[in-house]
Amino acid sequence: MKEKIKRAYEELADSYSAHIDHKPHNAYYDRPNTLSLVGNVKGKKVLDAACGPGKYAEILMNQGAEVTGFDLSPKMIENSKARNPNRGNFFVHDLEKPLNSLSDETFDIVLSALAMHYIENWEQTIREFNRVLKPKGQLIISIEHPFFEHLYFKSERYFEVEPVKCTWNGFDRPVEINSYRRPLQECLNPLLENGFTLDKLLEPKPVEAFEALDPKHFNELNAFPAFMCMRALKRG
Repeated sequence: MKEKIKRAYEELADSYSAHIDHKPHNAYYDRPNTLSLVGNVKGKKVLDAACGPGKYAEILMNQGAEVTGFDLSPKMIENSKARNPNRGNFFVHDLEKPLNSLSDETFDIVLSALAMHYIENWEQTIREFNRVLKPKGQLIISIEHPFFEHLYFKSERYFEVEPVKCTWNGFDRPVEINSYRRPLQECLNPLLENGFTLDKLLEPKPVEAFEALDPKHFNELNAFPAFMCMRALKRG
């Protein structure tokens, strides 16, 4: 499963990076809503967990943050460095593995956008996020909405964490994407059981710029969410 996910992102990395600035679901749905939970980042240290092509890092550094980012895909890291020359710290790392190179209580914010559904068990990852965050630090996560996924994948096992796959057609050529679908409780309980308090949950709607590029999905997303954004605070 991990190799399938890595191969897919290695294959689409350059196209993903080329489209990321204005791809509707990223630029006008996920990013504005996820960033609305982050707040003022000037002078803050941010860990961009599964940073992709470095677009979030670019925005946050332009706002005065100091950003460290990692991703499973070496090509995504190459694109992150190319997008953010001579600033930020980017390295290849598996989201499921311990962050041994990062010290305790280093970051004010951990951001993980549209990535947690690529790992089966969240427990260790959430514990690592807690470890590297300063007391009362923020964890911001965006994921595919569990209710949307249940319907989209026609699941008959809502309460299980199950592997699923689909084909993405928006990045120049079709690419098979593997991930894990999970129930709502498996999105929330790993946070609550590993040192976090849920501060805000957002079921986002697209911003106006989305409509001109993709009116069909603009209308659908205003009727039913495809993503879910969460802000949790490190206890203590």
